[in-house]
Amino acid sequence: MNSLIAALSQLLGERYLLTAAEDIAPFCTDWRGRYTGSALCVALPGTTDEVAAVVRLCAAAGAAIVPQGGNTGLCGGATPVGGEVVVCLRRMNRIRAVDADNNSITVEAGCTLHAVQQAAKEIDRLFPLSLAAEGSATIGGNLATNAGGVQVLRYGNARDLTLGLEVVLADGRIWNGLRALRKDNPGYDLKHLFIGAEGTLGLITAATLKLFPRPRARATAWVAVRDPAAAGSLLGRLRDAAGDNVTAFEIVGRPALDLVLRHIPGARDPFAGKPTWQVLIELSGARDDLAATLEQALQNAAADGVIDDAAVAASEAQTAALWALRENVSEAQKIEGVSIKHDIAVPVSRIAEFIARADAALQAAFPQVRIVCFGHIGDGNLHYNQSRPDVQSNAEFIAQTAAVNRIVHDLVHELGGSISAEHGLGQLKREEVLRYKSETEMDMMRAVKRALDPRGLMNPGKLL
Repeated sequence: MNSLIAALSQLLGERYLLTAAEDIAPFCTDWRGRYTGSALCVALPGTTDEVAAVVRLCAAAGAAIVPQGGNTGLCGGATPVGGEVVVCLRRMNRIRAVDADNNSITVEAGCTLHAVQQAAKEIDRLFPLSLAAEGSATIGGNLATNAGGVQVLRYGNARDLTLGLEVVLADGRIWNGLRALRKDNPGYDLKHLFIGAEGTLGLITAATLKLFPRPRARATAWVAVRDPAAAGSLLGRLRDAAGDNVTAFEIVGRPALDLVLRHIPGARDPFAGKPTWQVLIELSGARDDLAATLEQALQNAAADGVIDDAAVAASEAQTAALWALRENVSEAQKIEGVSIKHDIAVPVSRIAEFIARADAALQAAFPQVRIVCFGHIGDGNLHYNQSRPDVQSNAEFIAQTAAVNRIVHDLVHELGGSISAEHGLGQLKREEVLRYKSETEMDMMRAVKRALDPRGLMNPGKLL
């Protein structure tokens, strides 16, 4: 591959082609530290034309490509397996166009999610995709995994927020589908092939995204509930009272909160009684009565025994502190050590049943298991993770990952759910998914892959 490296260096310049082992290393390990591979080199193109040229050179040499953005993925989808060319799009971080009248924004794939949010804020608009890694996660990666986050309940996933895409195909051609239209139906909607495809069909280089009116009011509360069933009842009450103004509804189990309190400086428990379950609620919108609506709904729920306690944020600082408790769960888990992680979804109406049955089955099969359950209960997505507190016992437990997965994933499937709600399949679940998708569904996915990447050079070893 020396000739390929020489050609890429001539195209990009030595500064933007990394070949030294110490320079490549940070691009070869995933955020969780679970997967480490090797790369031939790391290319850092600065324009779509450069991305296309890189892909054409790789295609001519038969070199596989791994697209990478902020490298915050949780399933190893952006980690090279061995000897691929990593194409990192972080330099492609320009805001190309902002259209306040059309409520749309066109951005390059290397823009961080936070940068897009700020660009929208500057024109008094909202880009609602929101997740803990938004300071480093890039739009390209968000789209490649069809990211969800904390506001799916109201605004939908990344797929629902996308109007158009620009994509470099596996042969180096550029597809410009950056149309900013809400209605556009001349045949197949091709953008949806690439959203959620984890870079296995092509490289997303830019996107036109939906914007929304910026909320004028926000009300936030941390609420203690008896169990997940009570949380579901509270969600129904809030939606009856506030409709689509219920922006976020997040559940946090006691083990998850305890990890945050243990490992995150400045974290404080909102309640002295250490409730087993709590939910973080946010209402937002143009209505000026949201705080009163939230407080009245909580008072009614308390009177009816649906909730046990509530702390309503009275300032932006208090709001930020409550959100930090939820958003730092993943970081606290990483500090604590290795765990078996599940990113699952079931119908909202079956969340309580899933938790009760999965908890019971795991505790029967693996005594002393610690179950860290948290996530987006409002849209049916839970992060349901297991470990044991001491290092030796945990190592033995992690070796039982396949058995743990079988318990959790079989139940998810029985309840009509999905074993991958918002993180993708990557390397982590590409074999596991074969148990739950039909052969017909897998055949259709493979047919799409063959049509768009017949040589299998785009992010091999991921998803399929």
